[in-house]
Amino acid sequence: MSESSSGVNTLSGSFPKSHSSQYSELGVTRTPLSVDHSPDSGLVSTPLPSSRFQFVPWHRLKQCDVTGDQLTCPRVREGPSEEDFNFREGRDFCLKRGRRKRREEEGQSWEERLQENWENCLELNLSYQDLGDPYQRENFFRILRRLIRVEKLQLIDNSLTDLSSVRLPRCKMLNLHRNHLVCLRQLPKLPAVEHLCLSENAISSLRGLGALGSSPLRSLNLTRNPVTFSRDYRAHVFSCLPYLEVLDGIPKLPVDSLPLRVKGPETSRMCIIL
Repeated sequence: MSESSSGVNTLSGSFPKSHSSQYSELGVTRTPLSVDHSPDSGLVSTPLPSSRFQFVPWHRLKQCDVTGDQLTCPRVREGPSEEDFNFREGRDFCLKRGRRKRREEEGQSWEERLQENWENCLELNLSYQDLGDPYQRENFFRILRRLIRVEKLQLIDNSLTDLSSVRLPRCKMLNLHRNHLVCLRQLPKLPAVEHLCLSENAISSLRGLGALGSSPLRSLNLTRNPVTFSRDYRAHVFSCLPYLEVLDGIPKLPVDSLPLRVKGPETSRMCIIL
């Protein structure tokens, strides 16, 4: 895994106004070459000295005392070993064998876990991770499961489909804008959540909403989900969430407190032409 940061963590009271993420990839540098590439220069393009750090996680750099809770926008990426890199294209079985062998030989040390220090992280932005490889997703979820004290978490645009195996016991603000969730049961366990953004997912029903009923949820955003077109949508949401004050950016209205309409037989919704 390779994580990088754009600076020291600073707490803020709300989600970013834009859905863009600013960070620099200190631990995942490209491989820059020498300047002159012309055939007449007589010079050969060679990697610069920094290329040896291409797949090095920040916590394995010597004389680096930065801990995970100081990172603002880390990049979750584990560079493949040399064996994996050589066999990556078209030979997936070699990837799996290489990863397993490397993990057995290079198991994460206790010192590295202490320096990562995800357990003491209070605010973290893990948006726009581009989780295209299995080892990236595996390390992404490994970090999520260690965020036992995080209070504000950004997971924007990560193509996430199921977070039900994750528990965030102290998370008060969670942003899952633009992912691939189709059901509220795929959410992580959120006993302390107060602000939850689920806009631009694919949630088509309110099944599983009751699981949030015991949480102190005050604002919920489900805009641009198919479920918002369902009958008595707002009234149903407010009936399940007793502490909810704002839904989709609109405060609770008197009409939202009206009793739900009784669902009649299917024939009552049909147009009969004589």
